[in-house]
Amino acid sequence: MANAVTASKSPMEESLPSENNWTIAESSALYGLDRWGGKYFSINKLGHIKVSPNGEPSQSLDLMALVKELESRNLRLPLLIRFDDILESRLEELNNAFKQAIVTYRYKGIYQGVFPIKCNQQRHVVEELMTCGRKWHFGLEVGSKAELLIALSLIEDTKALLICNGYKDQKYIETSILARKLGRKPVIVIEQIDEVERIILGSKQLGAAPLIGIRAKLSSKGSGRWGTSIGENAKFGLSIPDILTTVEKLRTANLLNELKLLHFHVGSQINDIAILKDALQEASQIYVELKRLGAPMGYLDVGGGLGVDYDGSQTATTASTNYSLQNYANDVVATIQECCKSNGIEVPTLVSESGRAIASHFSVLVFNILGTDSLCNDIPLENKDECASVRNLRETLSIIKELSKNSEIDISKLQEAWNDAIKFKDDARVAFRLGYLGLHDRAIAEELSWACARELVCCVPHEELIPEELKTLRSSLASTYYANLSIFRSAPDTWAIEQLFPIMPIHRLNEEPDQLGSFADLTCDSDGKLGRFINNGKIKHLLELHKLKPNEDYLIGMFLGGAYQEVMGNLHNLFGSTNAVHIRLSTKGKYQVDHVVRGNTKSDVLQAMEHDPEQLLERLRMASESAIQLGTLKIKDAQRLMEHLENTLHQSTYLQ
Repeated sequence: MANAVTASKSPMEESLPSENNWTIAESSALYGLDRWGGKYFSINKLGHIKVSPNGEPSQSLDLMALVKELESRNLRLPLLIRFDDILESRLEELNNAFKQAIVTYRYKGIYQGVFPIKCNQQRHVVEELMTCGRKWHFGLEVGSKAELLIALSLIEDTKALLICNGYKDQKYIETSILARKLGRKPVIVIEQIDEVERIILGSKQLGAAPLIGIRAKLSSKGSGRWGTSIGENAKFGLSIPDILTTVEKLRTANLLNELKLLHFHVGSQINDIAILKDALQEASQIYVELKRLGAPMGYLDVGGGLGVDYDGSQTATTASTNYSLQNYANDVVATIQECCKSNGIEVPTLVSESGRAIASHFSVLVFNILGTDSLCNDIPLENKDECASVRNLRETLSIIKELSKNSEIDISKLQEAWNDAIKFKDDARVAFRLGYLGLHDRAIAEELSWACARELVCCVPHEELIPEELKTLRSSLASTYYANLSIFRSAPDTWAIEQLFPIMPIHRLNEEPDQLGSFADLTCDSDGKLGRFINNGKIKHLLELHKLKPNEDYLIGMFLGGAYQEVMGNLHNLFGSTNAVHIRLSTKGKYQVDHVVRGNTKSDVLQAMEHDPEQLLERLRMASESAIQLGTLKIKDAQRLMEHLENTLHQSTYLQ
């Protein structure tokens, strides 16, 4: 048990300026925290990120203080912190939104959600959802036999749905049928036409019928990154002719009475609510027609896709949504009710598979910065023997300094000076390449060109319309911040599909950031970097950061990454999983560490690649013995080497 809770501050108190006249309100606006943080993330008076796991400002945690206390428990960075209260809060918000919509539109049915396990298969995460969701009979969606086993072991509520999606062989189908006898409520969703015969065969052999669903391929158009999830060329689902064929095959096999659910899927991140409305209208009509064909039905599964507003812009961009959670629930309820009412049929139980919207907010990845690679700020001393390119650059720097002294800046002259600096720098590079310039003079030329850029940045007014070449000056002076993490392990979507996540310092937010930078990870891969950041509906390639202070950690947080990132990461360069910890608010404003999940050790990742750590050590021991015999290695040094190797096998794959 630890006390890392800070008292809630009033908005006026939290906006007090710091010594450098920079306010936390300015930091909140700069990083978009006031847009995407919602009721969970804000900044306290100390300039630290404040987390309110249950959405109540009076019960908040200082994230910086929490990290330090977790580090004292030997939980080293990078560290994944999961706030289980946020998970419960998101689940409650989803159910309350549908409850409100059902009341508003006087819908005669109910809502019953499921969590798609593929979104985050971690045991403690799924267990927490099952515990929190029991009061709503919340269930699970699976897409493989392995996920089916997880769901069968965790679902104890006989009213909770178990939606069985994905490719299904005979064993998958038979397991689902037997699970119904076990008292579970599995629904086998037919996504490929050949699954129908396997369902019929399994039912005959086991003398029992499963609950059956159909996934429809809608003709409605999708949008965004997952736009191809819908339409005639979608990976899963039955076309209208296939649906009719399926109905007749089930009728012939006396299984039509078990057809209870219609399912469709619009995409993993619906950014435009209009796309959902079109799909709902089409799916509602298919549901009505299935009822007319004699299927009892009863459930309409609108699939996943409930989006997350990663940048807080509330726009129909790939990193945002142009609707709220309540808008989503209202449209689902109203559209389906309208179709059913006009056709005189009973409304179905509404099902959704909203994994991203439930899990994204509850985990925060915190990593430390190991160092930076920035341009030299020193102006080299003048030498009488300098070459023409260097002399020209010195003269250009003097001209820029003179121009900056004028009360009215002449942009055209600044542009001319910068063009000259670029030309003289290129001249120096060409002379070096041809052998007319030494390495020392080449270095001086580059340092002077950087000095020209810095001087221009200081004097170019932000508000004026300036040439594009000058607008990019700040980018040319940007720093690389070396991060203690693997992008491929902890944030694979940033690399694979250019997903944007909110990224910002978790402290020093009462100080004005005076650097522009991007992040490079520990892997030996040029793609191992974070160089795209949220910018209120747009993208910026550099992030405002602070200068590193000697002997002081600089900690960065990546937010809203609780969905997919943990389960899709890989072992690039054998960087394994990070330490993870589950945090719960407890009584009297304290927190408790519910679960600790240790990250991979070097031994773990070696074994994952089928390397035997013991055999590896033995080979190195034999090599050290040979070196001792040759006299190139002393016995005490060999002992030290082996002790180091044995210890490092049991340590994290990340830098300590």
